[in-house]
Amino acid sequence: MTLFHTSETLSATEASRIVNDALDSGRLAGREALRLSSGFRDPSILSVLTQAAFESKRSAKGDVVTVSRNVFIPLTNLCRNRCTYCSYAKPADSPEAHTYSLEEVADVVRGGVATRCTEALLCLGDKPEIAYRSYREWLSERGFRDTSELVLEACKVAFEGGMLPHTNAGILSAEEMTALRPWNASMGLMMETTSQRLRGRGMPHFHAPDKDPAVRLRMHEEAGELKIPFTTGLLLGIGENNEERVETLEAIRDLADRYGHIQEVIVQPFHPKPDTPMRAVAPIRDDEVIGWVAVTRLMMGSEMNVQAPPNLAPEMLERLAQSGLNDWGGVSPITVDFINPEAPWPAIQKLQELTERSGQKLRDRGPVYPDWVLNRTDFFDPRIIDAMPRFATDEGYARRPSDQSKEEAA
Repeated sequence: MTLFHTSETLSATEASRIVNDALDSGRLAGREALRLSSGFRDPSILSVLTQAAFESKRSAKGDVVTVSRNVFIPLTNLCRNRCTYCSYAKPADSPEAHTYSLEEVADVVRGGVATRCTEALLCLGDKPEIAYRSYREWLSERGFRDTSELVLEACKVAFEGGMLPHTNAGILSAEEMTALRPWNASMGLMMETTSQRLRGRGMPHFHAPDKDPAVRLRMHEEAGELKIPFTTGLLLGIGENNEERVETLEAIRDLADRYGHIQEVIVQPFHPKPDTPMRAVAPIRDDEVIGWVAVTRLMMGSEMNVQAPPNLAPEMLERLAQSGLNDWGGVSPITVDFINPEAPWPAIQKLQELTERSGQKLRDRGPVYPDWVLNRTDFFDPRIIDAMPRFATDEGYARRPSDQSKEEAA
């Protein structure tokens, strides 16, 4: 898809007409989203946009904003890609390189259970066995043919240890996702961008074959064919332009329409990291982040779950709470965000207070949203369906010890 470019100056009156039409029709068209994006610096236009997005969110999600208490398990920080903004991936000879044993996974899971977490988030680099002989030998010594087999066993450890896994393992084949599906409540892959331009020489994805848009789109499609509840999203500020952002959202919306498996869309701002080639790149402005959260809500419609990570926007949380999101994502009481270690999680109590100040209330969820727990069981493996009552209440929210006590008393 190619969107038109315009030098037209957008007025608040025209912005109001655009967003009202979107509310009436149910979703914002891509070309209108691009027009609105030109006005994010105008407070009156941004106000019109966020108010409409907030109205859209409340029409389907009410006054609830959710959060998932999780543990973050960086199964391996080896990766064959060399994204110029990433500080997570380490070369095999780095003293910081580490791959978790299954015993280490079990230990983190025990900590998660003890702190009433529900979700075990497993993240790792893409296909490190292709790049590193020493890692291939490490896998072989433990009886694994490749990383996907290690991921599968780690998911089993997490599930049997009392948590619901959500796996974000980079590019996986349909066969690998089929093997993982019985042990995962949900899976994910950030689309980041559909811009092929960013794969060019000197661009952030030049040395990142797994960031090829066609490869990422194909995995999204295969996850849809397999009926896997799927998380995706947009990465803001790595060199893409507004047109490319809208095209990425259009692609995600098309996938959701075709397969029905997109359970959430994350709007994630890029944070420049020390010791990376993009360390001097200016972070995206707060108003742009807020504007793109609102645009994402209006483009995806009122039923979609839209998330903005709170640790990546600590100075604008109150504004974000009223910009159309309905979820803060995963927040861990015991592990850091290993992708963005410089950005600590806010305390759940702080999230609760600022959510209430926005006229809403905070509720705990698991790796899948309450509407999916209640109404989308055809997307879950029978093993996950059987286990769900241990993790979710009758309303679909995360079960807590107090919930069990109430049911036993009743």
